[in-house]
Parts: sequence; C-alpha cells; structure tokens
Amino acid sequence: MTSREQPEAGQDPRASVDTGVPDPGGPPTAAEAPEGKATAGPAGPARTVRRGRRPRAAEPWLVVGGYLLGAVAVTARLWADPAVRDQLGGGGDIDLFAWFLRYAAAAVAHGHLPALVTTGMNAPQGINLMWNTSFLLPGVLLAPVTLLAGPQVSLTLVLTLGFAGSAASLFWVLRRWGAALGAAALGGAVYGFSPAMLNAGFAHYHLQFAVLPPLIIDAVLRLITGRGHSVRVGVWLGLLCAAQLFTGEELLVYTVLAGLILTVTVAVSRPRAVPRRARFAVLGLATAAVVFLVVAGYALWVQFAGPLAEHSKLLVSFVSNPTFVVTPSASLLFHTRASAAATPPIVGARVEDLTYLGWPLIGVLVIAAAVFWRDLRVRAAAVTWVVLELYALGGGNLPVGGGFRWPGRLLPWHWLQGLPGLAQVLPWRFSLLADGAAAAVLAFSLDRARAAVPQAGGWRGWPRGALAGVALLAVLPLVPLPYQAASVLQVPAGWQATFTSLRLPPDAPVLAVPFPYGFEPEVLRWQADTGQPGSMIGGYFLGPSPTGQGVFFFGVRSPQTDVAGYLAKLWQGQHPPSPSDAELRAVIGSWRTAAIVAVTSQQSSVARVLTRLFGRPTFHIGKVLSWRLLR
Repeated sequence: MTSREQPEAGQDPRASVDTGVPDPGGPPTAAEAPEGKATAGPAGPARTVRRGRRPRAAEPWLVVGGYLLGAVAVTARLWADPAVRDQLGGGGDIDLFAWFLRYAAAAVAHGHLPALVTTGMNAPQGINLMWNTSFLLPGVLLAPVTLLAGPQVSLTLVLTLGFAGSAASLFWVLRRWGAALGAAALGGAVYGFSPAMLNAGFAHYHLQFAVLPPLIIDAVLRLITGRGHSVRVGVWLGLLCAAQLFTGEELLVYTVLAGLILTVTVAVSRPRAVPRRARFAVLGLATAAVVFLVVAGYALWVQFAGPLAEHSKLLVSFVSNPTFVVTPSASLLFHTRASAAATPPIVGARVEDLTYLGWPLIGVLVIAAAVFWRDLRVRAAAVTWVVLELYALGGGNLPVGGGFRWPGRLLPWHWLQGLPGLAQVLPWRFSLLADGAAAAVLAFSLDRARAAVPQAGGWRGWPRGALAGVALLAVLPLVPLPYQAASVLQVPAGWQATFTSLRLPPDAPVLAVPFPYGFEPEVLRWQADTGQPGSMIGGYFLGPSPTGQGVFFFGVRSPQTDVAGYLAKLWQGQHPPSPSDAELRAVIGSWRTAAIVAVTSQQSSVARVLTRLFGRPTFHIGKVLSWRLLR
C-alpha cells in the first residue's frame, strides 16, 4: 500500500482515500465526511458535504440494549421457568444439545477439557465429537451455569445471547465499514432476528449462535483491502475461525464460502488494486492458517484421522422449496392463513424453513442494489446475497410449478455439493448468512439514499424520514413471534437413587430402557439433567457406517439394531417379533453391559423379559427397576 492508502495510527479507516470495500464508489455519507470537505463522486465534480451529528458514546450501547430486550421478548416464555421449559417443536435435538452441555460441564468440573472421543454415549464404541454438533466452546464457557442451574438454563441463555449477540456483531461490523448508526442498527436487527435465525433457534443452537461469522467476514475484508496490520489481523482471524470450529463447524463452512464470494467480488471490482494488496492479504491469511492449525489442528486430526473417523460421500442432492422465500411461516407476526395452515402443528414452524425474506424486502434490495451499484459496499454485499440465496436452493432439480423442474446443473450448488467436506452440508442453511448480506445491502444503501437527500429542518426533512419509513416497512414482515414453550422430560422418580445404589464405575456401560431409539431420546435428557449414567449404550449421534460413510444413528450401530429396536418397541407397549433368549443375552453381553436400568413397572412386558433373562431386579426404587450385571 502507498502512504495515501494506509490509514495512520489512530485514524478512522473510513477517512482513508482508497478504502476497498468501504469505498462506495462515490461521496461519503453525511455522517462520514468532515464538515466542509470537498468530495468527488466517480462521475461528477467535487461537492461539499455537511458533517452529520456524531453519535454519542452511549447510543451504540442503547442499540445493543435494544437487541437484548428483543431477544428476551422472543424467549420470554422460556425464561418464565428456564430450568424446565424449552421451545415447542425442538424435539430430540434440544435434548442432544443439553447432553453436550452436560458432557462439557462434567469435564470442566473434573479439571480438564472435554475429550473429543467419548463413550459417554454409544458405549462401548463411543462417538467422535468433532463429527457431531457438540457445541464444545459454549459448553465449556457455560459450564458454571450448567453445573449450578442445569443444561436447559444454559441453552435458554445461549439462545437469548444468540439473537442479541448476532445482531450486535453485525451492527459493529456495519459501523466499522461506514454505516450510520440508524442504518447499522436496522441491519443488525435484520440479521440477528431474521426468520432463518428464528427457525434455527428451535433446536439448532450451533447455527443460531451466529455471533462470529460477521467478525470473520470483517477480518477477511480488512486483509483483502489492506487495512490494519496483516499479522495482527491474521492472528485475530485464525482465533475467530478456531472459535467457530468449536462452536459450530457447519456454520464455519458457510462463512468460508461467503467470504470467498465476497473476496472474488471485491477483486473483480478493483482488479488494479489486487497486485499491490496481494502480499498483505497472503501474509495475513497465512498467519490465520497457522494460528488456526495451532489451536484446532489436533481436533481436525481427531475428526479426519482419529477414532471413528468418517467420510462424506454425496448420497442425495438436496432441494429447497423456492416458495418459502416469499411465504411467511406461522412463527412470524405477519403470517398468512395459508402459511399457518402449511405449518406442522407440533413444530410451530416449517422444518428447516430458513429462506423467507418476503416480497417487500426483496424488492427494496433489488432496487437499492441497482441504484447504488457503484458503491462497492453495496455491490459486494448484493452479489454475496444473491449467490448465497442461489446456494440455498440446493443442487437438485428444482420444482418451480406446473410440473416443470429447473435443472439442478443450472444451480451453482450443484457443482460444489459433492466436494470433500460439503457432501453433508444442507444448502438452505446458507440463508443464515444470506440474510446477513441482505442486511448489509439495506444498511449501506439506506445511508447512500439519505446522503443524496439534502438535510432540512422541520417538515422539509420528510424525504429522509420517508426513506427510513420504507426500510422499516420492508423489514416489518420479518418481525418474529415469541417461542411457544413446552416442558422438558422430567427425570423419573428413583433415577439418581438407583445409580447411587448400583455403585458403578464412571465408565461402566449402562443399558437404559427406554432405549434411545428413534427421535425421542428420553434417556439423553435424563442423562443430561443428572449426569447419570456416566456411560450409556446407544444414543442419538452421527457416526461411521460399516463403510465409513457418516450417517445418523438413533440407537446403536448395526448389526445389533434389531435387538435395540426390539427393546424400544417392547417398552412402548408394542409386541414385535422376539429374538431368542440366547441372542438377547449375546447382544447385551457384547455391549459389555454393567447394568440395566428400566423405567417401567414390574408387570410390564419389558420387565418380564429382563427378569426372565437376568433374574429378579437388583433394585426397585421409585419408577426404576435395575439389574446389576457387573461382578
């Protein structure tokens, strides 16, 4: 960079001459330019821009406080009794995240970080946490809350912070790159409380806690535009990426692809700047890679070369429903009767419906991108938004109505979906970051539009107010409804007393009935709430198939699934075909079962089968029967 391009120490980067992405390709906004300073647009003579009022120091904190109030409003019904309430419709995924938080807290309580492979679930084989949504970093940070108040309180806390923190993160980034206070505040709200974020919050905490992606994108932009110190920015970027890896690896993949799209757009838009900035960017990115590998290299080795490693081969081309982009779900305040009827009554929102933006906002974004295309900030954000939205449509043949299907090969995700590491990516989740890009287009274009209207006092200032009103009306359909609350599964009477009486070693595999089979893993919730058993046979997890392909398991791995299913169905009151006693004993023995714990009555079918196999129960405490097999 030349001396004219590099901001001086302590100088606001928005005041530099060549600003890369923040350079709008035209004059700065009224809030950015010093009073009386002559500025020149790309196609016009210099003009004088009056300096706008600098925001008071407290105003950004008021914006963040507003985000927090909004997050509390969305989660208010959960906070009424946070230890026993979760989101209606979250299903077994909430129980799974509660299990991961308990696992991390238990490790911290014993003075060490969580192991990346554990037999706490799916004993005796175990699971590889790097292939699962293990939420390790939040689990470690929230360990005191989990230990003192329980995992459900931690989940509700992280859900609330996910909304407010994601909004605040993008707000800060938009301010850094030149957006005025009001425009940045609106952009942060669009991202942090978007329909995609709301839907992810039903149970996918690793996606909903999207605080780090805007910071990662900001660091990438600083490197490719030559801002700051390349090594320091690179270290920061490496630490952010490592933190995101241990928060949600899937969201890191989406963020990397979004950053790549943004980088290409900036490079194509400013080709003559590429040679002189390449060295700065390469040094910073190399530093980021080194820091990332130092922090996360061992975890990645465990994931791809360690125990229970998997591979991902594309088994099916995922396809989204394009009508979801303009059809609001019943989770939004301004939904239609038709969309509410299309919503599953149990879930409260269409499953994985993350793509909604609505016609008003889409129209405003398209017009804004066209009018302010020469502003590189708007252009880069608009291109990123469009490409990510196209990714979100999937890579298969897309139904568009009238029996016609848009060929998948004409969609960009079709050519990426089979690449290593991307075969299990669900494309509609790109909408999380697409909404962030849309928020940036809205914020920067609103600034430019307001700067184009002369300031005036009294009623003569209505054009500026009208522009803000249009932006607010465009985002009004995105206003969310509060989550409906449901009660978590309560721990059966006698559960903890049973494990106290059994006196098992911490790593002794326990077969629990109801078996964690299907989409209702009751035992996961009880284990998350109590920490017992320390090692459970079966579970709800992602693991390698016999060929190494990563697949979901609800129970245990083959070939023992028939016995697991038999026990689960028997507990549910069904009468499935019974394996022989010899087969049952052999399979249960192959799990190295130290004890069997059944939440059932002595007269139930499952109790009679277990009594026939292993004799009278060792203990009968409350609603729990148990057989101690460990000698």
